[in-house]
Amino acid sequence: MPLTLKDVDRFEAARPRLEAIAYRLLGSASDAEDAVQETFLRWQAADVERIEVLEAWLTKVLTNLCLNQLTSARARRETYVGQWLPEPLLDGDPMLGPADTAEQRESVSYAVLTLMERLSPNERAVYVLREAFDHSHREIAEILDLTEAASQQILHRAKKRLAHGRARTEVDEAAARRVVEEFLAAATSGKTEPLVRLLTADALAVGDGGGKVPARVKPFEGALAVAKFLRGLFRPARSKRALVGGSPEVHIATANGGPAVVAVVEGRVVGIMCLEVTREGIAAFRNQANPDKLRRATRAWAATDHGEPLFHVF
Repeated sequence: MPLTLKDVDRFEAARPRLEAIAYRLLGSASDAEDAVQETFLRWQAADVERIEVLEAWLTKVLTNLCLNQLTSARARRETYVGQWLPEPLLDGDPMLGPADTAEQRESVSYAVLTLMERLSPNERAVYVLREAFDHSHREIAEILDLTEAASQQILHRAKKRLAHGRARTEVDEAAARRVVEEFLAAATSGKTEPLVRLLTADALAVGDGGGKVPARVKPFEGALAVAKFLRGLFRPARSKRALVGGSPEVHIATANGGPAVVAVVEGRVVGIMCLEVTREGIAAFRNQANPDKLRRATRAWAATDHGEPLFHVF
């Protein structure tokens, strides 16, 4: 039976929540959109009159579609050029979903999205559904065809795996912005020492160019190595301007709920560097430069007032 306009409206009302779930599960906005669209096609083909609880049915279908994608994604990422990082989302993007609790904010932070790559598909699904969307273990068990006890055990295992390598206590937004401003001043000074002082001893810098933009395959580790890399990254060079099509404007922004540096050339976002700022210093720099993972950010950038750039780099 064809869907009625009421049926379509019911799905559209659920779409933002479904996209937020899918993004957390997949780490990719474009893949999340595809998964939600496929869920709609399943809804379109279903006997909707026999579906008792729409939200539960849609969540189950979507989650299992995402689990299938995660399984195939593992194989694809083995051949991915360089480091794979999630697709960053700028502040205000509806796909970021709920941010009312600390658990919800943490589940979509760039650091945790990156760490979730080490989880199995089931661990990731249980963690997201429980921590970010407050599903009970009974509901999760029904979605994933598990027992409640298994769901509880999987959540415990997921949290344990995420805790290993988790950032230290983060600072508040205002303090984080001050640290980012200090970082940019140090990075453009041409000196290494000011940068080293802002970093934790075990600082990390990793970039994702997807084989389309040069990015080191192996992360930089340790304050001195990271500082030297950042000093070079912000050093002017004609070759860099040619690579991105101009001299990027640099802005401080918020991505995935945390501080970020956004580089823009003629309205096109060419890089988003997400910083992990802790009370001990900056613990990590994760730079997304793969143009395929910056299209949504570019559209969002064009639709918002972001003020004047701090400076032009290169």
